[in-house]
Amino acid sequence: MGTVRGMVMRLMIWAVLIFGFCSCTAVDGDTNPESQALVTSNNASTRSDPGLQRVEPFAIFDNVYYIGIGWVSAYLIDTGNGLIMIDALYGDFVDTAIQDIRALGFDPQDLEYVLVTHGHFDHVGGAGQLQQQFGAQVVMTEPDWQLAEASRGSLAQVLNRDVVVNDGDEIALGNTTVRFYVTPGHTPGVLSFEFVVRDGESEHRAFTFGGVGLNFEGVERTESYLRSVQRIKELAQANPIEVNLANHPAMGRLFERRDLLAGRAPGEPHPFVDAAGYLSWLDELGQNGEVKLTEERAEVGR
Repeated sequence: MGTVRGMVMRLMIWAVLIFGFCSCTAVDGDTNPESQALVTSNNASTRSDPGLQRVEPFAIFDNVYYIGIGWVSAYLIDTGNGLIMIDALYGDFVDTAIQDIRALGFDPQDLEYVLVTHGHFDHVGGAGQLQQQFGAQVVMTEPDWQLAEASRGSLAQVLNRDVVVNDGDEIALGNTTVRFYVTPGHTPGVLSFEFVVRDGESEHRAFTFGGVGLNFEGVERTESYLRSVQRIKELAQANPIEVNLANHPAMGRLFERRDLLAGRAPGEPHPFVDAAGYLSWLDELGQNGEVKLTEERAEVGR
């Protein structure tokens, strides 16, 4: 019975995190049919459905654009001297992202880097295509290069090992510097990113936590996850993280914030800038992780 209860608990926690139904990520009062459909589009039968997954590209900040789909994020950073893409999507959605880059007025041939949060297919699946088609350099940690290489069957095209980064490394391109943090848990080599986003004359500290979901097993992995959450929280307490560019849109209330941004009047605060909300979100991730850790320990009798 303990094993069954443990499995159910893990599935429930995973569903809460990946769908964004926890209090800090719920789209409270949002009756927009598109937003509702997108938030609930994460299941096996809809992940490859272009009709349900399609999201029109849009500018989040002056230098950052959304080119992802309904359940997986992808971002484009314009550095003024080349483009950086965060996560590579998968399947036919890679071609859609390429079209979106063009629709936003950019040339995908200017794509210099693809930063991959972790080696699961939904984030790395299209990296080989972007690498081969545009010569983009793909960036991951060593453990997740190994994970991706062990899962070649889920990749759109063969992915050649490219840039391996470690904790504290940086990549500078144009007017943008991206700092890397290795934040294991969701996978052994989750990669998180910090960089500056621009809104007119204002600059804000943005962060992509590369592995939020709890759909993994083991006491040690869960402890690693909790250490990663705590580390990011300490970073945010020392120097506020104002913008949550999550690698699954429900995690950062992305579509709700997009709708608020579309109606933003001159002089109003940017809806994606929410330092207090980011800390609350991290608190909830930690609470959910502690529940999982208790259950994992019970499974092994610790």
